[in-house]
Amino acid sequence: MSDIEFGKALVQADTAIPGLVIFDLPVHGDSRGWFKENWQREKMTALGLPDFGPVQNNVSFNDAIGTTRGIHAEPWDKWVSVATGRIFGAWVDLREGPTFGAVFTAELDPSKAIFVPRGVGNSYQTLEADTAYTYLVNDHWSPDASYSFLNLADETAAIEWPIPLADAEVSAKDLAHPRLADVSPIAPRRTLVIGAGGQLGTALREEFDGTANIEWTTRAEFDLGGGDLADARRWREYDTIINAAAYTAVDRAETPEGRRDAWAINAAGPAALARIAAENGITLVHVSSDYVFDGSADRAYLEDDAICPLGVYGQSKAAGDIAVATAPLHYIVRTSWVIGAGNNFVRTMAALAAKGVDPSVVDDQRGRLTFASQIAALIRHLLVTRPTPGVYNLSSSGDSVTWADIARRVYELSGHDSSRVTGVSTEQYFASASGPIAPRPRNSELDLTRVLEIGFVPRSGDDLLQEYLGS
Repeated sequence: MSDIEFGKALVQADTAIPGLVIFDLPVHGDSRGWFKENWQREKMTALGLPDFGPVQNNVSFNDAIGTTRGIHAEPWDKWVSVATGRIFGAWVDLREGPTFGAVFTAELDPSKAIFVPRGVGNSYQTLEADTAYTYLVNDHWSPDASYSFLNLADETAAIEWPIPLADAEVSAKDLAHPRLADVSPIAPRRTLVIGAGGQLGTALREEFDGTANIEWTTRAEFDLGGGDLADARRWREYDTIINAAAYTAVDRAETPEGRRDAWAINAAGPAALARIAAENGITLVHVSSDYVFDGSADRAYLEDDAICPLGVYGQSKAAGDIAVATAPLHYIVRTSWVIGAGNNFVRTMAALAAKGVDPSVVDDQRGRLTFASQIAALIRHLLVTRPTPGVYNLSSSGDSVTWADIARRVYELSGHDSSRVTGVSTEQYFASASGPIAPRPRNSELDLTRVLEIGFVPRSGDDLLQEYLGS
């Protein structure tokens, strides 16, 4: 038995390679042998180890001193620990980025373990006979996955092997791998954007323009309401899902056909994404609506207020919110009165003003506009700063107003007489409607305190409206 240090405290230490973390493990031993907790999720994640969700436990046994297995970088994370014996480990960062080629070496016995993040090449040389080491991994091997390999004898890495490779047991394959200059780096995990063809999707494309490793999908490429999504992608290759898709035909949602579509896209689809995110360590970003509230509050709605939707659209959105919140890494951006690319209330009012129409507009619903560009900017902020998962309200800043107030301001900014807009009640506005009409919340104002606390400052609604009409 190797000279194991018993009774260490569980301690982690960072290395020169980002995400590569080495641990001292408590080993309890006496004359009979020893025992250790090889993997203890609660204690280790409390110290900062990613909760990486292992799915497979492998064991490598090596009967001879000097057995050297060569530098492989896989598209999954590993937790490596020695069961018996002693190894020298060498790790080389083979990920895209500024630390590509960085090297870290250490000796491991049963009292040490290391977390190897996806894309970091790892190699082990046994220093004792009959050495076995175990590794937990959070994905299954696949011939379709992307791997990178580095030659064990690469001069750039300059690894000082305790047993020279000429005297070690090494496979010819590991000595034939490319040098560092010829290695294909492993790309970061990808971001999947669902609903990239809509008004929020358009804003996201502008916000993330030039960002690598983003996959943009419309309904043709990824149908959120189209059934089983678990096999739609190799999900371990994704870091983030941004769900910008939604069924927003509020009145049509009250019809049998619309009801089915609303629940499929707004509820069942996000529930499937939440399961996928939870199982694969993915951050799920989802966009919610003021329609999850009934609008009866006499103040701005907080993120933690009880949801109590009135109509089918709001009910389906509320169900989606509840499902998304089950994913450990989730951000729900709750919005109101969204304005973006394409047809919307602001563009309609500007067009009516230009045509000389004097419209009647609802004046008993209050809230604030939320511009799609601001939603996209907040999503970027959340993904960069990574605050506590949860719900974050977003609208433009400023006073709560009615739809009639906004229409008058659009007329004014367009160079027309704002008095041409007549305010009417919701009941008066829909009195002549022939189809089903969904109930609307009378108060859609969202409290913005939480989003301010994470360092995102929503812009003035009037400033954004002026920019929007000038574009």
